[in-house]
Amino acid sequence: MKKLDTNTLPDDVEALKAMLLEQQAETARLQQEGERWKRDFYQLLEKWQLELKKRFAASAEGLPGQGDLFNEIEDILKPDEEEVAVEQHIAYTRKLPRRARLDASLPRQEIVHDISDDEKTCECCGTDMHRMGEDVSEKLDFIPAKVQVIRHVRPKYSCRTCEQQGTESNIKQAPVPPSMLPKSIATPSLLAQIITAKFQYGLPLYRQETMFKQFGADISRQTMSRWLVAVSQKLEPLYQRMHDILVQQPVLWADETTLKVIQSEKSKSYMWVYGCGGDKPPPDDASPPPNIVLYDYQDGRGGTHPKDFLKVYRGPLQVDGYQGYEQTEAKLAGCWAHARRKFVDAKTVQGKKKTGRADVAIKYIQKLYRVERLMANKSADERLHARQTESTKVMNSFKEWIDTQLTQVPPTSVLGKAVQYTLNQWSKLQVYLTDGRINIDNNRAERAIKPFVIGRKAWLFANTHGGADASAVLYSLVETAKANSLQPIDYLMSLFEQWPLIKDNDDIDHLLPWNIELTR
Repeated sequence: MKKLDTNTLPDDVEALKAMLLEQQAETARLQQEGERWKRDFYQLLEKWQLELKKRFAASAEGLPGQGDLFNEIEDILKPDEEEVAVEQHIAYTRKLPRRARLDASLPRQEIVHDISDDEKTCECCGTDMHRMGEDVSEKLDFIPAKVQVIRHVRPKYSCRTCEQQGTESNIKQAPVPPSMLPKSIATPSLLAQIITAKFQYGLPLYRQETMFKQFGADISRQTMSRWLVAVSQKLEPLYQRMHDILVQQPVLWADETTLKVIQSEKSKSYMWVYGCGGDKPPPDDASPPPNIVLYDYQDGRGGTHPKDFLKVYRGPLQVDGYQGYEQTEAKLAGCWAHARRKFVDAKTVQGKKKTGRADVAIKYIQKLYRVERLMANKSADERLHARQTESTKVMNSFKEWIDTQLTQVPPTSVLGKAVQYTLNQWSKLQVYLTDGRINIDNNRAERAIKPFVIGRKAWLFANTHGGADASAVLYSLVETAKANSLQPIDYLMSLFEQWPLIKDNDDIDHLLPWNIELTR
């Protein structure tokens, strides 16, 4: 700003007024410029703080009042009752580390470490000593997996008399046993092992190839890949049957994540996940509906994909804030975990303040989750009553508070974006108040998509559209089995043994994860 020279000021009053106005305008311009630079600086600082949090901080928000979010470190460090008892018992000497629990159902092999017969005689009087008791300690032994070859021998039978008379003899032989992949060496147990290793534990096929070699089986990753695609194609009717049942359920949830497909024109493809049911069956339902988790591969994130997948569904659909779900005919229910996460980010960047506006918003949301936690084991009707009598009051107060923040918080700040997101989603965030079967958040969908995300870190990408479609089918079977309290490997082995017995137009409902009778 140019400094006035008092020695050269004009005598004309009007000229002085003009110079003063010019100086005031320049001062105002510089103040505005300074405010703009200050605002840009704080926005960059907020982005930097959020980036640091995403890279290095714990992913769980860890505030009380939300059952699905917890502080893992504190949970690990907090001793259970058994540990407390052990520590109290040995407090006079030392603290022992917690020992691994050995399941009582595990097979036991007993090894007796006894003294020799000569040592069983008392050295003082020569009397035979009696067995007064014993000390027992248990150690866990690991038996490495082994592979074996099953030889299917089918004897042939013919008539010697017919052969001697020159008559064509009828040859009798047992039929070829049905197999999931008739012309391959794969058994149900081998297929189940490969699928669960990849889709449950995220072990890529090239690592499985190395693992099988150390057991003496030379199975290339290309061979295993062909098996997986063939199995998924055979099981497509089962996948479609689960889809038909899914869209008949009263409440659904959905989520999506990226997937890199090499032979695709688009840089990003997507794996969508849809499901129904929760972690626990409703207490008021003697025959709870099935838990279904279905993956659906698509080459984009457009709203036409969930629209096509859910084209006959009209009930509540719990999702995040992605607008693509607006194209469905479902009644969209919002996710309070996403709204809460925005305010947690705002709390991160508010600096050293002990409390601030972000804390006020978080406390409101905590009250909503506290109601859900107290009603966790109640029926849907009881949850609905609690939401309408208690949660509605909290939400009305929260709405009044959040409306006032629009004029007090910069819209481009992290807190301003959290406020705007919550207001934009408000109608959807209220939907859970109308039905006790709807969750307060979409964490169930995020947990369903997480196994795919973890596996993607190991195998990184899919080569073809066919491989991605096969992954969708096999992930669906593995995750649906888990959702219905089955071990995926047990379910898949039973499925692969029974599926070849199915004929065209046969009913397959008895092979669904919640209906199947396990053969092993």
